[in-house]
Amino acid sequence: MLHIRVVSPPGVTGHLVDELTAEAGVLNLLVMRGVAVSGGDAVQFDAQDAAANSILQQLERFGLHRDGSISITTVDAAIVEAPRRPSGRRSSHGERAPVWELVEARIADDASYAPSFFALLVFAGLIGACGILTNSSILIVGAMVVGPEYSGIISIALGIERGHWPTVRRGLVALLAGFLLAIGVTLLFALCIRGLGKAPELYLHGTRPVSDLINSPNLYSVVVAVVAGIVGVVSLTLARAGALIGVFISVTTIPAAADIAVSIAFDSWNEARGSTVQLLLNVGLLIVVGAVALRGQRLLWRRWGARSARPAP
Repeated sequence: MLHIRVVSPPGVTGHLVDELTAEAGVLNLLVMRGVAVSGGDAVQFDAQDAAANSILQQLERFGLHRDGSISITTVDAAIVEAPRRPSGRRSSHGERAPVWELVEARIADDASYAPSFFALLVFAGLIGACGILTNSSILIVGAMVVGPEYSGIISIALGIERGHWPTVRRGLVALLAGFLLAIGVTLLFALCIRGLGKAPELYLHGTRPVSDLINSPNLYSVVVAVVAGIVGVVSLTLARAGALIGVFISVTTIPAAADIAVSIAFDSWNEARGSTVQLLLNVGLLIVVGAVALRGQRLLWRRWGARSARPAP
């Protein structure tokens, strides 16, 4: 269930309340006239999950996202007597319909390319470099978790799916700048390690299982990137945080960027080329699959919604 708070212009409030009263998915409707500092009215209500998308579309048709404001919070629990308990919380197959405005707002909020975004990419690259030099899979997983690049990738995918090209351009520029910065700083780190003679002996003698895994893209790289792209979209739309963490630690993006830097520092040019292919392959597939999966999710839920709305024979 969602709790929605609206600041409505006085001339709109009456029509808005009539629409909300007629909506079966609206509960606990409250109207407070003239309480907003701007002179508007405050309208608050709870919305069932199954009806949330249509209700939010109604609010936008009234222009409240422009002329007023719409605030949404998730109700973790509601104490309601059984006869008054909201019905239709889940579809017949047991899943809740995604509230697309919340999904898009969450993606947009995460894709804020502040200095911390670039700093985390750099730190993740440095952790990845340590994992490559020491053949530590644990450090590689740590680098994957620290890296924030998936927020930019899914934002680009959403921009493509919605046809919002400024978002796509902004995301691509941020990812390009972020990866180049991470590679550059990690290269300096690897050069310092080499110059100081602190590189591990195993790495110097060519025993590089972690690096070899990263810089050797193959069919399995494609399969993992495609599946991870689908899982990432499903986890975001259905609020499955655990699955999203699995995406972070399954796709070779930051480790590939780190391996590019380390390989260049140690004159391993073939490995650097392989890691570059791996990085481009994974980022490209995550974007394309993410956009397709978002569109597919919308179509599937639209179809299921239309089917559940049909009257029983």
